[in-house]
Amino acid sequence: MVSRNDSAIWSGLFRISADSGQTLQAQIRQAIVAAILDRQIAASLPLPSCRVLAEKLGVARGTVVLAFQQLVDQGFLIAKERRGHFVNPEFVTGLGDDAKRTEPKANRIDWGARRRIASNEPPESVYQGNWIKAPYPFVYGQFDPALFPTAEWRECNRMALAVLEIRNWAGDVVDRDDPLLIEQIQARLLPRRGIFANPDEIIVTLGAQHALYMLATLLMGRRSKVAMEEPGYPDARAIFRLSGADVAPVPVDGEGIVPDAIPDDAGFVFVTPNHHCPTMVPLAEDRRQRLLDDAEKHDRIIIEDGYDSQLVDDSPQQALKSVDRSGRVVYVGSMSKTLAPGLRIGYIVADAGLIAELRALRRYMLRHPPANNQRAVALFLSLGHHEALVRRLSTAFSERRTKLAESIGTWLPDWQPAVAPGGTSLWLKGPAGTNVRNLANDAAERGVLVEPGNRFFDQPEKQSRFMRLGISSIALQHIEPGIRELAQAAGRLRAAA
Repeated sequence: MVSRNDSAIWSGLFRISADSGQTLQAQIRQAIVAAILDRQIAASLPLPSCRVLAEKLGVARGTVVLAFQQLVDQGFLIAKERRGHFVNPEFVTGLGDDAKRTEPKANRIDWGARRRIASNEPPESVYQGNWIKAPYPFVYGQFDPALFPTAEWRECNRMALAVLEIRNWAGDVVDRDDPLLIEQIQARLLPRRGIFANPDEIIVTLGAQHALYMLATLLMGRRSKVAMEEPGYPDARAIFRLSGADVAPVPVDGEGIVPDAIPDDAGFVFVTPNHHCPTMVPLAEDRRQRLLDDAEKHDRIIIEDGYDSQLVDDSPQQALKSVDRSGRVVYVGSMSKTLAPGLRIGYIVADAGLIAELRALRRYMLRHPPANNQRAVALFLSLGHHEALVRRLSTAFSERRTKLAESIGTWLPDWQPAVAPGGTSLWLKGPAGTNVRNLANDAAERGVLVEPGNRFFDQPEKQSRFMRLGISSIALQHIEPGIRELAQAAGRLRAAA
């Protein structure tokens, strides 16, 4: 236990960093709260004075004063006149001596044997936790801090935290969504894809994966068959199989999914028609109509993932949902590729009857996505920030795609890129004998992060020649040097073979 005059230990407890994303005041409060809950400060021991602690930490005295005052307001500390600040005894009462030190317990029950569904092992993570620090992060689906609208996003969060706004979203709204967000999705996002929907035909989700999980839970079962693209979105494949459904891989070529290869008994087909995952090729117009016609003929539901489709493309396509007249197309969208993946804001557009069923299901899962986040995103859309961001991202990504294609042609001429007019990644097929997993490991040692493409196939162990390079998080000037390093890694592996 520390004493009031034990300056070395006090300095150790209150470590702060200017590189932290938190303010100095917040870091001080966090350190004190952690020390209190970990029983590192006795209730009878006064904390150092604000002046002394400010000197030790190299911060303004007012910063410490404000931190102490907020902890007093929250009840962590109590102020005693002429004696200083003390830990509130109520926060240490009942904390056992071993509260901080708990030993991991061995599994006493075989939970795997008790599960009722065969959950797939999650695929190995393709991104390192510190991808943002890599010199050449060709990762997909991550944001670029240099392009993120920090000031505009903070403005919208401040607006959402105004007193009157808090009163609007802080209550339990059960299964409803923020009406302003629904209005903005209806007016700002969907028309970009040619979709016009009523409010009761839209539901907000925690991203596209949550949307797919709800659809699979509600509509699929052990007698269901889902046709999906091969290669295709691996998480969708896993979600459908978790529901008990059979997944029928359907080949994809330079014009998208091949409709003639879809089994007649498939009750569902999952497609990414605007930008196929992962090749980014758009679905040809005649095949789009064939999908719709076959859906009616075989009483089939089409789940359309608007994958990577919010950006301004060189050759934009309308969504399948926009030309659907039978109500068989269920559209899944998200803001992950434009605003930020960490916000987990997505949506489903479908017939009102299906949306009502999904809303009831979602209520039992999580009631509704956090209302404060919904309101902040709604404000971001209503103020035009998202529209401005989309145009900025579209310009930046177009330049990056061009530079990436040029660099591939120069440094990796024996690799075959898929021909696609837009999107935020490039799909490559390597020469015979290539093992992209080994290449990815070797390239990572050079600071180049790439994604092996085998995970997109139904039988990944048989596919080792494919690779996906993302452009959303790598600066333009780093693309060619990164590809040059990747080419050197490929050359070294060929020489060692």
